[in-house]
Amino acid sequence: SALSANNSPDIDFRFSINPYRGCEHGCIYCFARPTHEYLGFSAGLDFETKIIIKSELPELLADTLRKKSWKPQPIALSGNTDCYQPIERKLQITRRCLETFLEFRNPVTIITKNHLVVRDLDLLKDLAALNLVNVTLSITSLQRDLINFMEPRTSRPEQRLSTIEKLATNNVPVGVNISPLIPGLNDHETPEIMSEVTKRGGKWAGFKMLRLPGIVAPLFLDWLHRTLPDQAEKILRQIQKVRRGRINDPHFGSRMTGDGELAKVTSTLFLIARRKHGLANNEPQLTTHHFRATPTNQLDLF
Repeated sequence: SALSANNSPDIDFRFSINPYRGCEHGCIYCFARPTHEYLGFSAGLDFETKIIIKSELPELLADTLRKKSWKPQPIALSGNTDCYQPIERKLQITRRCLETFLEFRNPVTIITKNHLVVRDLDLLKDLAALNLVNVTLSITSLQRDLINFMEPRTSRPEQRLSTIEKLATNNVPVGVNISPLIPGLNDHETPEIMSEVTKRGGKWAGFKMLRLPGIVAPLFLDWLHRTLPDQAEKILRQIQKVRRGRINDPHFGSRMTGDGELAKVTSTLFLIARRKHGLANNEPQLTTHHFRATPTNQLDLF
């Protein structure tokens, strides 16, 4: 099966597609880490080094879109792990998926931390011309040093901003996701990030509060005390303030935004900054009007 179905009420897509399981980017906070345990691997180093490759995914996607039962709708590319992680440069599975989306004229949304997305600008421009794509760059911080040890193999902040500018210049709708927002560590950066995104042509902004499900919590806390020993306890207390004394909140709705007074203040400040920088409610609604169920090669013979 090409698609993963989602029934969570606080996630805004029904179907997603992930060319890779595991992620070389190595973001210490990644909520997807526990999914590697389902495969018999660790959520730590294995998640970053043992990458499962779905080499036939574009063909499976075509099979899905060709079915009479398929109802055209946006599909999220990278619902779990990054579709433009470094191995994509060589394997080009994501690029082949984009070719399939374009062939069938089915809308697709993309979220990534990697400037490699601009490699596929030719396909993105064609999709955008039909209102079939939008791209969101995930930017956690503009502090290069912080990114170096929190997201070690992602594109640097200036590269992500440059990517936004290049996509916008080529009329590909693009915005930013400030995620995860970590109280006491990067939450103060949201106005500056949005300011930089606006300067480069970004059109919308969103955020997600830090989530630490399962094994991610001890991995993150170990990293926090080793890497930022002087700030660790303060950051931990701030995290607990937006989780009502807990480290993590698995409940729908509040898991994405946090809960309590500090979470409300954080959300309010974000919304004010988003409105100030013109990044509110500008994400385009993609169309399904151009969809075409391309016939199989066998039918083409007739």
